Formats: sequence, C-alpha cells, structure tokens
Amino acid sequence: MKTISAQSDVAVLTSDQSGKVVEDYEQPRFSRRETLLTMFGVLMVMLLASLDQTIVSTAMPRVIADLHGFDRYTWVSTAYLLTSTVMVPIYGKLSDLFGRKPIFLFGVVVFLIGSALSGASQSMNQLIAFRALQGIGAGALMPIAIAIVGDLFTPRERGKWQGVTGGVWGISAIIGPTLGGWITQNTSWRWVFYVNLPIGIAALLVLIFLMPTLRGRAKEVSIDYVGAALLVLGTVPLLLGFTWAGSQYDWLSPQIFGLFSVAIIALVSFIVYEAWLERRGGQPIIEPSLFKNSIFSVSTSLQVRHYLMPRHTPTNIETVS
Repeated sequence: MKTISAQSDVAVLTSDQSGKVVEDYEQPRFSRRETLLTMFGVLMVMLLASLDQTIVSTAMPRVIADLHGFDRYTWVSTAYLLTSTVMVPIYGKLSDLFGRKPIFLFGVVVFLIGSALSGASQSMNQLIAFRALQGIGAGALMPIAIAIVGDLFTPRERGKWQGVTGGVWGISAIIGPTLGGWITQNTSWRWVFYVNLPIGIAALLVLIFLMPTLRGRAKEVSIDYVGAALLVLGTVPLLLGFTWAGSQYDWLSPQIFGLFSVAIIALVSFIVYEAWLERRGGQPIIEPSLFKNSIFSVSTSLQVRHYLMPRHTPTNIETVS
C-alpha cells in the first residue's frame, strides 16, 4: 500500500508570497479508504477485548455450576489478568522492532485460539489455562491499537480518534453484562467465548488485507531477553500480591511480604539493567529516559493504577442449576 505523503509529523513553517509565515501541516499518510477500514478492524478488535472481560464475569455462576471448582473460580480472571498485563510492554517493544501489523495480527490469532479453547473447556483447570493463553493474545490488542492510531493519523487528527477508541470501553461497560446474561440464559456459557470467533475472524480478515504494513523504525533488531525475563519476574509476584492480599492472606503475612519483596528486587534490577542497556545504545523494552517526560510519567502511572486496582469478586455466588 502506498502512502500519500512522506513528510514528518511536525508542522513545517513556510512563507507565502507576501512573506507571512504560515504552517504547512502534514498531509494524510494513507488514503481515506485504507485509514477508515483499518480503524474499523482495530475498533472491532478493541471492542472484542473489552467486552470479553465483562461478559465472562457475568457468566461465572453458570460456569461454576457446570465445571465446579468454586475454590478456583477467581483464577479464571486472575490468569487472564496476569498474562495480559505482563505481555503489554513486551508486545509494545516487539511492534516497534517488527512493525505493528504482524504483532497485532499475532495477538488477535492467539486471543481467538484461547477463546475457542476456553469455550471447549471440560474442567476448571483447563479453563484457567486457556484463559491464560487468551490473556497472552489480549496483551497485544489494546496497546498496539493505540499505537496504530498514532501511526495512521497526523498529530492534528490523533486526539479525535483517541476519543473514539476510548468510547469503546464505555460501550462495552454498558452492553457487556447484559449480553453476557442473555447468552448464559438462552444458550450455553460456552458461547460467551465462542461469540468472539465470528467477530474476531471478520476483524482479522479486514486487517490482513486492508491494514497498511506500518513497519518498525529499528533497522537492526535486537530483542531484550534479559529485560523481558526480569519484567515477568517482577510483574507476576506484584500482581499476585495485590490479588491475594486481604482475601486469601493478610497484608502483613509472610506470603504477601515474600511476593512483594521478590517483585521489588526484580523490578529494581529491571530498571537498572534497562538504563545500562540504553546507555550502551541497545534496544531496551522500556527506555528509562522516557520517564523524564512528565506527560509520559503521569499517563503511565494512571495505567499502572488501572491494572493494579483490586478486582472485587463476589463471595456469595449461588450455584445455578
């Protein structure tokens, strides 16, 4: 697909015939058809990912009645949350290196495979494992969708389209629980996962054939394996600590204290290693120098707070016959 313009993102100052300085903004990078169809596919994927969480929580009483395993039902959400959260920065860096399109498509495919397997689960343990797989794919959907908006549109248009993507969350919060209840009452709880397949496949076809390549910027690719391992080692205990504290264990219990200790040591090591790698001209997963930008720091803090907020799950779930 050919771009319309190869100008930079920054407005260029030029002079007209009268000598007056005017701003020459960048022209659209892609044709309107390419842009709108790509955004249609991206918004479908975002709606798919956001709806999944609200629909599944509504269907959990029926799931427990069928698969039993009440003592493990919280892990259906926790496994998804763990894997998706851990993979977010890793996918973001991979999309910078290899391009948005292949990583985004990979995430959609893994998400759909996880959805199909979750719907076919025959035990609670299988459902937890397949939800973890689904979360691995979901980790690519939201962050890369936001990055695609930045790649598709000029700085002047990004705010408008970021608002559209934000509206997807509002829509899913409204229709998700209702749709989940309707599916559970009229069909089978398995369809809360199967419903992802036709929507996801349609979005996948749109993105495969109509989405521009959006190649990565790096000429030489170097994957930060050590940084990825430290990030996983720090994030998983941290999320588990916040999930278990106050419910399964006391906040000051040895289990919670141990999890937080491991998380702090691993995350501090991660920051130190990433800073060292950046100074040597490497390609860290997260460049520590970005946090010198106040806008980036504040927005990142808000995102971390969103992911670490306690998920309250009902303790009095009634078994549905």
